[in-house]
Amino acid sequence: MVTWEEFLKALEATVPQLVLSLRALTQPSGIVQLLILILATALAHYGARWARPHLENWVRAQETSMRRMRFLALVLRRLRIIVFVAIVWLAVVVMREVTWPSRSYLLLVIGNLAAVWVIISISSRIIRNPLAARTVALGCWIFAALSILDLMPQAVLLLDSMAFQVGSLRISALLILKALVTLTALLWLAGVLSRATERRMERVQDLSPSMRVLAGKFARIGLFTIAVVLGLQTIGFDLTTITVFSGAVGLGLGFGLQKVVSNLVSGVILLLDKSIKPGDVISLGETYGSITSLGARYVSVVTRDGREYLIPNEDLITNQVINWTYSDQKVRLDVPFGVSYDANPGIVRELAAKAAARVSRVEAHPAPVCHLTAFGESSVDFLLRFWIDDPGKGVVNVKGEVLLALWDALHEAGIALPYRQHDIHVRGPVELVYREPLAGSPASQGESPAPQGESRAPQGDRDE
Repeated sequence: MVTWEEFLKALEATVPQLVLSLRALTQPSGIVQLLILILATALAHYGARWARPHLENWVRAQETSMRRMRFLALVLRRLRIIVFVAIVWLAVVVMREVTWPSRSYLLLVIGNLAAVWVIISISSRIIRNPLAARTVALGCWIFAALSILDLMPQAVLLLDSMAFQVGSLRISALLILKALVTLTALLWLAGVLSRATERRMERVQDLSPSMRVLAGKFARIGLFTIAVVLGLQTIGFDLTTITVFSGAVGLGLGFGLQKVVSNLVSGVILLLDKSIKPGDVISLGETYGSITSLGARYVSVVTRDGREYLIPNEDLITNQVINWTYSDQKVRLDVPFGVSYDANPGIVRELAAKAAARVSRVEAHPAPVCHLTAFGESSVDFLLRFWIDDPGKGVVNVKGEVLLALWDALHEAGIALPYRQHDIHVRGPVELVYREPLAGSPASQGESPAPQGESRAPQGDRDE
């Protein structure tokens, strides 16, 4: 354990070195190095400005993979600092040939810091999250800078001296930093391995789709658990201390994460009973679409209009779900229609069945059938039934194709499609009586209001 007194002693030993380094800048060799740095900055600015258009044209003319194109684009964005590093290193080599190596120390440090920043900034782009990429790049560069400047021992002493005691456990800033770095690296590695395992499971044809997903999820949970345990043990954390807080943490999770746990358990149940699997076409309420993935918390369903719904696993357990492809891909569809009473029902049934059979997506076995269902108010009602084996391609569109084929077939046969109509019967004549306008009314002043009339029933129809 490092105390503040030990850290201050180390800092006092470091200060003279810093003072000597600052004094060296006032010496002729230090001034020469500063002038070389200023000259290198100017040459890098104008050199990169001249070379960038030519290099961009050369990159656009290359026929290569997208990954390599991204790498070349990252290099071009940092062309100025790359040219600066090259000039500084060249100056270091020349100065070491003509004078003492100590007289090029500043140039070497600045060049190494700039080179490390270029390498880290390009390498961190493999992280897709921009904030995480910047954080990792900054952390790695600080670590490299402390190593280059020989300040790492002092930094370690400072972080270790910032500590507090919890019972017999001493927690320092250095311990927390080690834990974050170790756990982040192990969790990232676990994520990479779990994704590779899931992709490998997807190619195993001997397993059903739900079992592939279940095996991939168990592998992910196991890898992340191993990563956390190894990370804590690597930094010297005693895992037995976790048992002290396990009861309180478990109670808090039980209340605060009740829905999350319910969705996790529901997801495992769905995978075990194989009621739904990737590729199934389901209906849940107003949502109709195809399942693209089964997550730990939700199921992704893509509808025919391209919308992606994330449905919690619990809803699929507690609500009624229609799985159009659970045991068989074949689905029967019904299309009701009506014809005029002048049509022959037998001919209509035959025409409707043949019209549906001409549609490409309609199955030939079982063959389409048409039933007479009712004698309606203005039409004879029929129900056309047919089967399809690709509900994932949509249901409304195939119904529309069948209706168009039915329309053409009925019109070719001269069979009318009725529409709702009402007949009004007048029992007797209506007598209109015109009355003279009263004085002061608009009509008596020259205006022409709409004529008023009243209807009176014929003498024989009046009530006594």
